Amino acid sequence: MKKTLMTLALLAAGGIAAPAMAADCAITVEGNDQMQFSVKNIEVPKSCKNYTVTLKHVGKMPKSSMGHNLVLTTAADATAAAADGMKAGAAADYVKAGDTRVIAHTKVIGGGESTQVVIDVAKLKAGTDYTYFCSFPGHSFIMKGALKLGA
Repeated sequence: MKKTLMTLALLAAGGIAAPAMAADCAITVEGNDQMQFSVKNIEVPKSCKNYTVTLKHVGKMPKSSMGHNLVLTTAADATAAAADGMKAGAAADYVKAGDTRVIAHTKVIGGGESTQVVIDVAKLKAGTDYTYFCSFPGHSFIMKGALKLGA
């Protein structure tokens, strides 16, 4: 009887711990029709192999007029990558093809849509400042946040 109770307790603890650990390696960021991200700072645990960012457009406007994506670069590269992304155009999701400054990015989505990007945590370096932004024309100056590799 003792052994069964102990096994059940261990199973219950494992069942609670596993989803909590998985949640630490993912986040949802919402974008709206007022050009705002719901999350301004992301800390990625270095214990994660991959980190999943779900971008959810909670507005109603279509992607042709109020599209959002999420692009991750170093803070130093953000302005130039955003400018090159605008030049790349809608067909390229406003991300320059082959841009090595871009660590990860989503596609452009419109109101009511969502998308995901998986970041390879091995590409992030401790002590480096990263910026995520929307590269849709005119959005990057407002729709941005900071990302860092945590402990």
